[in-house]
Amino acid sequence: MAKNKLQKFADVDRFHNVFEYTDFEEKPKPKGEWHEKIFKNQNPIVLELACGKGEYTVNLARKYPEKNFIGIDKKGWRLWTGAKTAIEEPLPNVHFIRMYIDHLGEYFDKDEVEEIWITFPDPYLRKSKSSKRLTSPKFLDIYRTLLKEKGVVHLKTDSEPLYRFTLEVIKDQNLKIMDRCDDVYAERPDDPILTILTYYEQMHLEEGRTIYYVSFRPGKG
Repeated sequence: MAKNKLQKFADVDRFHNVFEYTDFEEKPKPKGEWHEKIFKNQNPIVLELACGKGEYTVNLARKYPEKNFIGIDKKGWRLWTGAKTAIEEPLPNVHFIRMYIDHLGEYFDKDEVEEIWITFPDPYLRKSKSSKRLTSPKFLDIYRTLLKEKGVVHLKTDSEPLYRFTLEVIKDQNLKIMDRCDDVYAERPDDPILTILTYYEQMHLEEGRTIYYVSFRPGKG
């Protein structure tokens, strides 16, 4: 492993705004305590799943200081950039968790989360892996356990197959679409939220890819 990655792992281990739970040890988890003990306020909580370097988490936190943001990814060295930025600025409304998204229900209580952002996740294009897609029915069931009644899920992706798959899931489950954009940079080039750039998105745009966006309510509200 490169020395740089090893140093980042060491840094992340000591960062006060990062929780690491990939080993699933029997240690205290902040389920139901994010408002009272972690953020020490009652502001809405927003998650970014598969957050990578945390660019969306950090930029949303800058724009909405009245909300709390938590970036989640399974790779600790990726989280280093966002966590370090949040400490240095500082951004007290930002935390990160290193964990597997399948286990969200172990770390968040019912109605504890207001919104979920899914930014450029692995689309798992092979049909046999469709259940791994973060907008599959399997994951929507997980999100429903922690989202408020009118909680919203946002998907931003360069993968047309994942985007179409998500629209089909929304249709099949009779869910309410809140917003939709079939080409973010052609239709809304000045949107201050949808045009937040991530590391991977910059590469996608340089390759001429289209960026898709949809937001919807997975619950009944």
